[in-house]
Amino acid sequence: MANERITWTSRIGFVLASAGAAVGLGAIWKFPYMAGTNGGSVFLFPYILLTFTVGLALLIAEIALGRLGKGGIVTTYRRLAGKAFLPAGYLGVVTGFLVLSFYSAIGGWTLSYFCEALVGQGLIADQSQLGAHFAEFTANPVTALGFQWLFLVLNGLIVAFDVTKGIERVSKILMPLLFILMLVVIVRGLMLPGAWAGVEFLFKFDPDTFTLSGLLQAMGFTFFSLCVGCGCMMTYGSYLNEKTNLVRSCVWIAFLAVIASLMGGLMIMPSVFAFGLDPTAGPGLTFITMPAVFAQLPGGQIFAVIFYLCLAVAAITSSVSMIEIIVAFLVDEKSYTRPKAAVLSTIALAVVGALPCLSFGVLSDVKFFGTKTFFDIFDFFTSNLSLPIGGLVILFLAGFRCWSRVEADLAGGAPAPGWLPALRFTMRYLAPLLVLAVLITGLM
Repeated sequence: MANERITWTSRIGFVLASAGAAVGLGAIWKFPYMAGTNGGSVFLFPYILLTFTVGLALLIAEIALGRLGKGGIVTTYRRLAGKAFLPAGYLGVVTGFLVLSFYSAIGGWTLSYFCEALVGQGLIADQSQLGAHFAEFTANPVTALGFQWLFLVLNGLIVAFDVTKGIERVSKILMPLLFILMLVVIVRGLMLPGAWAGVEFLFKFDPDTFTLSGLLQAMGFTFFSLCVGCGCMMTYGSYLNEKTNLVRSCVWIAFLAVIASLMGGLMIMPSVFAFGLDPTAGPGLTFITMPAVFAQLPGGQIFAVIFYLCLAVAAITSSVSMIEIIVAFLVDEKSYTRPKAAVLSTIALAVVGALPCLSFGVLSDVKFFGTKTFFDIFDFFTSNLSLPIGGLVILFLAGFRCWSRVEADLAGGAPAPGWLPALRFTMRYLAPLLVLAVLITGLM
């Protein structure tokens, strides 16, 4: 059965689908506010360095394991490492499920803001009014759940088809569209008086603003931006044929992820500085600060439509990789048909996802450990605990337990390349140390 597994029709399809998984809301929603609250360039440069070293090693490890195991994370762990590693595989499936449960709430926000931009609503110059508008929307159970469920249905429809007709075909359309739309917003923002200050904020290195906390957050964002640790890249790797150059493909994925993050920063920071707004506004930068920009921008409605379409596209290209973890598990382990697995996954996500979605409204008073809502708990467990643990398991399997098979796969039948010892060292020692640092600091 392993040899009958469907494969991507082209390397570019695999790269674009994987880059879509990596890019996601991280590039446009999370990167700008994390850069804004961590000194801009002193966050950016470590992020780039870490992406092309330890991040790339972890990406190669996860995809290589998937190609060797020819299955989702549970199937791959069983085939490569035995039953002892099945709990780690199940943890990956649970992680993907929980991430998408709260991620879909944010995806719903992007669809709502896109619809509002289409009809000319939500463009208000007063950020206090925008904050109240955002709070009112997220607290309304009908609109919040409605848009979340619409977002999940779109994901379910894409993965209901086989990988080539669903995820690959959609990625080939949406990823180029995403980069084109981002360029339009960037060019318009750079034309504003005072916009260059935002560019300098991102790229002019100021060592005085460097902090250890910023470095650790850059490490965490590196793993987040490459979508490694939960098994979605492993699942995508299971559809990769043996002839495709895995390392070259991973370099392209990492490159596109970095470029998308840079473009995300350039979409937002020049406009924020041009209008004298606060670059350290945090998570509200995208949904509260940017509408104020568009309200003051000539032709702002057009650019608001493009901007929130970018957000929605980025959210979907990433979220389909997470629902694919669940669908692949049901298909590989439970022998469900893909459409049935997609329907069941979508329904389960809609039910469980209601908890983090409603934590901004009717469930806002339900708190854990005194301060954390359902949304916070889902985010904390996955980002600070299960994703780093998943990364450590992947690095152990690829760097130690299955290294000979990984090495042979990467060499592709030729003599081992000279860079393989450096990759092995990174997988065995350097990357685990940094992942442990992210894990420990995340729990403190």
